[in-house]
Amino acid sequence: MEQEQEQQPLSLSLSFSLSVVSAASAPSSSGEHSSPADAVIFFGLSLALGIACRHLLRGTRVPYTVALLIIGIALGSIEYGTHHRLGKIGDGIRLWSEIDPDLLLAVFLPALLFESSFLMEVHQIKRCLAQMILLAGPGVAISTVCLGVVMKLTFPYNWSWKTSLLLGGLLSATDPVAVVALLKDLGASKKLSTIIEGESLMNDGTAIVVYTLFYRMVLGETFNWVAIIKFLAQVSLGAVGMGLAFGIASVLWLGFIFNDTVIEIALTFAVSYIAYFTAQEGSGVSGVLTVMSLGMFYSAFARTAFKGESQQSLHHFWEMIAYIANTLIFILSGVVIAEGILSDNTVFYHGTSWTHLLLLYAYVQVSRCIVVGVLFPFLRYLGYGLDWKEAIILIWSGLRGAVALALSLSVKRSSGKSVELTPETGTLFVFFTGGTVFLTLVVNGSTTQLILRYLGMDNLSAAKRRILDFTKHEMLDKALEAFSELGDDEELGPADWPSVKRYISCLNDIEGERVHPHGAPEKDSHLDPMNLKDIRVRLLNGVQAAYWEMLDEGRISQTTANILMLSVEEAIDLASSEPLFDWKGLKSSVHFPSYYKFLQSSMFPPKLVTYFTVQRLESACYICAAFLRAHRIARQQLHDFIGTSLPH
Repeated sequence: MEQEQEQQPLSLSLSFSLSVVSAASAPSSSGEHSSPADAVIFFGLSLALGIACRHLLRGTRVPYTVALLIIGIALGSIEYGTHHRLGKIGDGIRLWSEIDPDLLLAVFLPALLFESSFLMEVHQIKRCLAQMILLAGPGVAISTVCLGVVMKLTFPYNWSWKTSLLLGGLLSATDPVAVVALLKDLGASKKLSTIIEGESLMNDGTAIVVYTLFYRMVLGETFNWVAIIKFLAQVSLGAVGMGLAFGIASVLWLGFIFNDTVIEIALTFAVSYIAYFTAQEGSGVSGVLTVMSLGMFYSAFARTAFKGESQQSLHHFWEMIAYIANTLIFILSGVVIAEGILSDNTVFYHGTSWTHLLLLYAYVQVSRCIVVGVLFPFLRYLGYGLDWKEAIILIWSGLRGAVALALSLSVKRSSGKSVELTPETGTLFVFFTGGTVFLTLVVNGSTTQLILRYLGMDNLSAAKRRILDFTKHEMLDKALEAFSELGDDEELGPADWPSVKRYISCLNDIEGERVHPHGAPEKDSHLDPMNLKDIRVRLLNGVQAAYWEMLDEGRISQTTANILMLSVEEAIDLASSEPLFDWKGLKSSVHFPSYYKFLQSSMFPPKLVTYFTVQRLESACYICAAFLRAHRIARQQLHDFIGTSLPH
């Protein structure tokens, strides 16, 4: 960070208080001095508006985040652009919009980053990691150069190359929250969601690093190629190492906590913020990459540390935190966009700036096409692979969000510290960034579902259709059974049950002999009545559930559970093309590795060799016993589920 900037306070809570108090010293919209407590009004109003949007938009094609951004722009336009001020609510809006952008990132980013990375599945991360790194590394570099070059050559603002590349770098940070949520709701390919979300996590980190590099150049620092490579390696690799260190320390701490859900969840929340602050402010490395590494470490090694209700509580907690953070940050982004446009009459009334904004939006889409197009030969063959339909969604999912907007606000606050960063340049940065965020969210976010439908990617697979048909069949069986028992209920007394049945719509059209879904002829001629993949996946899901049950009962340790769970997840990935092979993933953990022969040499103490040998044998016994027990349970469940309907 630039040395002339004021040092940030040592505590996030103290920083927040100082920011709010300093903002409160400015005149309020009503002409009086606002109170720091007015910030609570905006917080409560934002949550209420978010609840209303989520409730009203359920089942519609309008993404939740798009509605929040539009609401934020409307609130900001009323407060900053009209004579109809919002009183105390307006005071709260002004307090929040004047918070330091670095503090804004420090408050919201750790929670959002940890929630996204922790909920990703580790076996998918391993398979998609190369694709994520390509998109977040070379992809960000290509995007930065493309945007910087076209803005330098076509925009009439006489920006230097460093200033143009600075804007190109901060516009390279993607935030596909709306697209990822839509893909999950539609049940689209998990691998595509993982690639898009994983790219976004890494992309934010690398884009901030690139932004920091050009920001320091614009402020007068000079770098040669060796210094640039050293800087990039230090802030990225150092961040990964620090994230792993915090992950190891906190997971070891979790091992000493027994049956205390509150402390376990609080520890995950605390460590995400401490890791971010230590990396960003204390060590000079990327806080984003640190928290991302921390979350992925938890996903790989700490999921089994939360058992039973603790795991459900953990997921509900982080889902709520992410919901609150997204609600606040998108409404606040809309307010900041409105304030950035309406506070400067030159930008608002100058038609050329609006034309350049539309041109910049087109540049952003073209640069995304170039990035995916250049990297497509590699993305196609790495990890799970990528077909042309998924590549189109990957291009269209390049939305911009709060990270880019916060970085542009940092540039605006630094206006005047360099001859290249004039107040007009700072205002244009916020205008162009805010406009790009709005256009990508409204245009790309709102039309993604139409593109998915046009490409045929929102259709239920044959496997899912069979599962839904079987579930419906079982539910109707239960409904008929419950209905037949009502006639024996003494409290209900005599009733005309045939007439009652006519008013129950789900029971009206099931007269006669019903066909079991597994015995019905398959509509798709190329599929068997019970697809082999369905059986494999169902069996493996039963095996995984049995492992969780054994972990809750204390039959297996956390380390053993991690090994067993990973073997099942990898087997599910290949269930459509490979036979059941979850045992293959366990062989390396059961068999003695070659280095044990080296341990048995005379140069090591016999007691030490015996200790490691016994430990290995004990672990192998637990793995084998759990494997046999889980498969026995899962096979019985599978027989109960489809055994009577299988053809003889």
